[in-house]
Amino acid sequence: MRHSQLLSAQLQNLRQQMYPPEAMKSLKTFSSKDAAALLGVAESTLRQMSLDGEGVIPDRQDNGRRVYTLAQINEIRTYLANRRPAEALDFLPRRRPGDKLQVLAIANFKGGSAKTTTTVHLAHYLALQGLRVLAIDLDPQASLSTMFGYQPEFDVDANQTLYAAIRYDENERLPLSDVIRQTYFDGVHIVPGNLELMEYEHETPQAIANGLSRGDGMFFRRLKTVLAEVEDDYDVVLIDAPPQLGYLTLGALYAATGLLITVHPAMLDVASMNQFLAMTSDLLGVIEDAGGALEHDFIRYVLTRHNPHDVPQVNVVALLRSLFGEDVLAASVVDTTAIASAGLEKKSLYEMTRGSVGRDTLNRALESVDAVNAEIFRHIKNVWGRK
Repeated sequence: MRHSQLLSAQLQNLRQQMYPPEAMKSLKTFSSKDAAALLGVAESTLRQMSLDGEGVIPDRQDNGRRVYTLAQINEIRTYLANRRPAEALDFLPRRRPGDKLQVLAIANFKGGSAKTTTTVHLAHYLALQGLRVLAIDLDPQASLSTMFGYQPEFDVDANQTLYAAIRYDENERLPLSDVIRQTYFDGVHIVPGNLELMEYEHETPQAIANGLSRGDGMFFRRLKTVLAEVEDDYDVVLIDAPPQLGYLTLGALYAATGLLITVHPAMLDVASMNQFLAMTSDLLGVIEDAGGALEHDFIRYVLTRHNPHDVPQVNVVALLRSLFGEDVLAASVVDTTAIASAGLEKKSLYEMTRGSVGRDTLNRALESVDAVNAEIFRHIKNVWGRK
């Protein structure tokens, strides 16, 4: 306990040093070139809009260059979508009436498979495309919350995690909207996590024994049920699942419309994933026997921390592709110091500024992560019936 308290205090001090004076994260601004690239228009078009007073008026740096916040870029998206209705889906590719909310669970019970890193980068990528994203930290270790600037010991009090919305005690239960928080990243909201989530694992067996887990209140249905309360507010929900097959993970798998299984292409990790798949199959069979119909639009394996120059890794990747075919994403996240450097600053690659790491290193890392996220986004749009 003493060591935990000492480390927590030091982490709080480090956060205050990194993000003074309010000790909260903020997102960088975007140059007119970067903003134009995100919007899919020519930089000259953006410049002319600014001169004509259309859309939003960007801030200017001391050197006179225009800079945009992500919130301003999203305002321009809405403006362009209204001005050019034929291209509205290009500018603002959000759900339309009749499009199903996409709930993606990022799972694997092998530590170090980059579940949280994958979740953060996907959340940021989708938000940069203009989507409304809800990230749910279902891991009691709360690494996802930390990446979004919430230190679980200091910033997340009792009954402020997903547990508050799915707990069995009706007197203490809260609507999901009460535990959703805004983040510094426009378009991304989060349900933070902490050790309180373990209460659900401890209470569920007793709830089943007492007959409290029935109907929509059955333990594996509770997460899906509460997501229905807020589904009109989001396009995509991302669930960072715990690294074990407990009741929380089963709830995430049942609520999911898509499953992303992160894989580090090393033989030990693949052997562990094999156990994960076998156990998952058995447990999901139990859920189906209990009347829980699984409706996954797609299941994909995401290769992470891949070194394409490592022969044993290349052989493992070839094995996975020969066994699972198109179920393995064509793109992979390369093993790079850029992601490690970003993690030390509690950032994704999309938050890094030029010069914070080597330009070429950052560009190669971004190219890799962009390719993976774009492929996942294509699967989402396919479910929505878009080309």
